[in-house]
Amino acid sequence: MKRYLYFTITLGFIMLWSSCRKDFEFSPSTGSLQFSKDTVYLDTVFTNIGSSTYNLKVYNKSDDDISIPSISLVRGDASNYRLSVDGIAGKSFENIELQAEDSLFIFVESTIDINNFPNPDGTYLYTDQIAFDSGSNLQEVELVTLVQDAVFIYPDRDNTTKVIETLTLDIDGEMVETELQGRELLSTELTFTNEKPYVIYGFATVPNGETLTIEAGSRLHFHDNSGIIVSNGASINVNGAFSTDQELLENEVIFEGDRLEPNFSDVPGQWGTIWLLDGSTNNTINYATIKNATIGVLSDGNPVEASDKLTITNSQIYNSSSFGILGRNTSIAGENIVINNSGLSSFAGTIGGKYNFTHSTLVNYWDAGFRQFPSVLLNNFVVDEENNATIADLTEANFNNCIIYGNDNPEILLDEIEDASVVFNFKFTNCLIRFEDNSNNFTGVNYDFNDASKYEGNIFNLDPNFKDVNLNQLIIGDESGANGQGFASFATQVPVDILNVNRTSSPDIGAYQHIIFPVED
Repeated sequence: MKRYLYFTITLGFIMLWSSCRKDFEFSPSTGSLQFSKDTVYLDTVFTNIGSSTYNLKVYNKSDDDISIPSISLVRGDASNYRLSVDGIAGKSFENIELQAEDSLFIFVESTIDINNFPNPDGTYLYTDQIAFDSGSNLQEVELVTLVQDAVFIYPDRDNTTKVIETLTLDIDGEMVETELQGRELLSTELTFTNEKPYVIYGFATVPNGETLTIEAGSRLHFHDNSGIIVSNGASINVNGAFSTDQELLENEVIFEGDRLEPNFSDVPGQWGTIWLLDGSTNNTINYATIKNATIGVLSDGNPVEASDKLTITNSQIYNSSSFGILGRNTSIAGENIVINNSGLSSFAGTIGGKYNFTHSTLVNYWDAGFRQFPSVLLNNFVVDEENNATIADLTEANFNNCIIYGNDNPEILLDEIEDASVVFNFKFTNCLIRFEDNSNNFTGVNYDFNDASKYEGNIFNLDPNFKDVNLNQLIIGDESGANGQGFASFATQVPVDILNVNRTSSPDIGAYQHIIFPVED
């Protein structure tokens, strides 16, 4: 009984005490809020393209529950910023409650039309403030966005005809057909300059008989599921030039996604591809950086023309979610090419064709546990849905003074359906190759490294000593197995490396002449 009486009295006391608490009495804030930052910088955006969402954390570090009388944008309803406070969207809010020693998130976005703020250099710094309370208790947090003007290319502009093509991609071993929407470029749009960036929605298509010329220093940004299609009878000429500033790459032509925030700078698969359709001709790419695509360059058809369908030189392709370069029964010549971080292969020459790469660095440091193919893949067939194979001639596939390496093993795959009606010709000459077959899984004539008609002067499994594969810095160091190992005959054909360094006196293998890395402290 005593124990029960004590419990009753104690419970009653707790209930009485609870009823007297003032947990739910919020006093007005007194201008003592604290913030995770005093300025929210929304990274550079293109005009009329929405930004990412940024956050600001607001702290009440006092012992009192408070109510913030108002939270608002100083520009009011005219502001180009949008807020979300406690999950509610708007531009002004009243009586926001914040308990003692607690915090709340404010999320910020912006969409800004630079035409409302003309500026000769094509950029505008747009600002506003988030105001907390007013009068003597006023506190403000700055909002800052750099807006960049651009040339926009998108479907249905000027009532032009849409173009629909079907792109088949190998995604995790499954062949997926994707419907792509875009339009033909107008005659006034067939020269891209470096005056403004280009932002492309859908696939900008070069019409039959026309040439798209892209001048040095041009910047092309692609929205999701966008890219360039070069149609039958059309051409693309990417006329980049060597850049003295390897950070700015002022003369390089850069192809990338349309998200300018730093968090998107190395995200694969943000856009589609540069697609050279069967019948397109005389395509050239010089001094280009192609990054964060699904397939960097997709080339179809024209395997036996007098000149190569695609000539690509002094160019870099990084972070492709599928292939860096995918050739399908086509002809490609490459010099001073660097490819890394591809979800499947960095270079794939499939369904036969003709391929010649000299002084190139074709490597793959994508997570080895999540890619199915090596850095370099060659085959002579395609299999349809009924498992019927179509085969074609691999007339030639020559790799000269190239580095073919990566974080998997082996890094070349020669996948041939043998048939007397077709040829399967390839040769690796004086390349640094990663290939170890400890389980004897790769046998047969294609892997006979003593066959001088297929392999000559190659070096296997020595460390290339790349500067930083995770940052796509593929220049080699003084301890590289490629140092001084290049055949002079090929160096004469490509006398300077991708950084314009002469290589004829003592050529290294790959796209770069080596440097001595600085000693880290």
